[in-house]
Amino acid sequence: MNVQPMIHTGRATDFIDDPKLYRLRRGLEMLPGILSWSTLIGALVGSFLFPKYVALFIIAFDTYFIINGVYFAIFLIRNTRRMKRSMKEDWLKKLKALKKENYRVEVSTWQDVIHLVVFPFYQESEKVLRSTMQALKESDYPLEQIWVVLAGEERAGSDARDVAATIKREYEGIFGKFFTTVHPEDVAGELAGKGSNQAYAMKQLVPKLFDEPNIPYERVLVSSFDSDTRVYPGYFACLTHFFLTAERPQQSSYQPIPLYNNNIWEAPLLSRLPAIGSTAWQLFMQAQPNLMETFSSHSMPLKALVEVGYWNTKLVSEDSIIFWQCYVQYDGEYDMVSLYYPISMDANVAQNMFATAGNIYKQYRRWAYGIEKIPFVAFALAKNPRIPFWKKVKRMAKMILGFWNWATASFLLLALGWLPVVLGPEAFRQTVLAYSLPRWTSMLMRIAMIGLLVNGILTFILMPPRPKGTSRWVYVSIALQWFFLPFSVILFGAVPALDAQTRMLRGKYLGFWVTKKVRLGKFEEGKLEDASGVAKSSK
Repeated sequence: MNVQPMIHTGRATDFIDDPKLYRLRRGLEMLPGILSWSTLIGALVGSFLFPKYVALFIIAFDTYFIINGVYFAIFLIRNTRRMKRSMKEDWLKKLKALKKENYRVEVSTWQDVIHLVVFPFYQESEKVLRSTMQALKESDYPLEQIWVVLAGEERAGSDARDVAATIKREYEGIFGKFFTTVHPEDVAGELAGKGSNQAYAMKQLVPKLFDEPNIPYERVLVSSFDSDTRVYPGYFACLTHFFLTAERPQQSSYQPIPLYNNNIWEAPLLSRLPAIGSTAWQLFMQAQPNLMETFSSHSMPLKALVEVGYWNTKLVSEDSIIFWQCYVQYDGEYDMVSLYYPISMDANVAQNMFATAGNIYKQYRRWAYGIEKIPFVAFALAKNPRIPFWKKVKRMAKMILGFWNWATASFLLLALGWLPVVLGPEAFRQTVLAYSLPRWTSMLMRIAMIGLLVNGILTFILMPPRPKGTSRWVYVSIALQWFFLPFSVILFGAVPALDAQTRMLRGKYLGFWVTKKVRLGKFEEGKLEDASGVAKSSK
């Protein structure tokens, strides 16, 4: 059965000619918003009418959340230690020592593996792109086997093309190949964004790079990187090792851990909290590859990318949707491989505090707009009967629950736990349950401080060395920032998630919002190092 048409659909409007499918698609688009608003409104109204049941629900939810929080903290500690060990590993030496009989890829030597690294960009400065290329230049992997694509946008104007031309002149002789492409603007049927840009670049280059010289796709790994992605020296050696030894190398995506360290020392408190939160979540997910999906910068085989027809060009969340395209294409037999190795990206920083807050909000709303995956994945899974039913149900349930948690958990934990006592009738306020509810929720919140402590320690562990000239008082700010976490998880977590779900509920679709890369202070363009200074080139 051909699943290709279904894995390249977009919004409900794609099915406008089929009223039945249109209504079903719209219903699935509306589902997250309906569930979240029903929960919040139900907690409010139920506190008047059914305070006993709402109180029991809040206690059960708090308990469930705290158990998950302890589980999260345990895995976070374990995976952080594993990442630190991975960064100390000499992956190039390990790769050279790997015996050919252990390869699961048909190559004569590990040096046959080509890394095609695609950097879609919009209006990023020379400074951002140059620091990205400089880090790439410091890779342990043979640079002739790293091929670079700077994929620009026509709508960015001539200044962006000039920036791309400057970077190409500086670096094209360093890597095996260096290309620039310009994605046309206003292409019919496309959403202007990263997915459309990358798909255009690959369609232009793959025939020329691999078909005409007859280079097997099986030898090529494509890394889809944001323009600010700086790789640590061992990244490509580590990636190649995992690729050669994966159970299904041609049917796997390879996920590094995003550290938002490029500009973390100049990032304000508002920016650091969401950044460490994103890193913590990805660290946690590395131990659960059966529930992972690709996020932001990642790598995957060219063979799989070509067979699914490249990235979806109609949706915002192309980074995770490409995993689902492959998952459906290969009948559920497509894996996520955890690298336990980081890459470094920019924390969200703007020219001032208010602009930074606005950018963080928009970025998280864009991530939360991943709810568009729910109808997309549901339709795609339904189209493929070869995927076991239980796998479909488990995946969909996990996805829906995750987005529901995102939009409601903070409100339920921090704002709504007292409602039955405050709004309930006098008869309820005299019960043992009413007396116990605030004490129970307060106790659970104290237990939750364990997770807060773990995240605080994680911050110091993952921070890169303090640049010269940076005041030591920054450490005080880093320590105190965790007192603002309750406000952060609501303002930059639940609220943008609820905003995204409400827009989808109303059919007010979002476009792709590009996070502007701003670096305010001096920026070190040399080799990347982790907090222990161990990730150094071994070339």
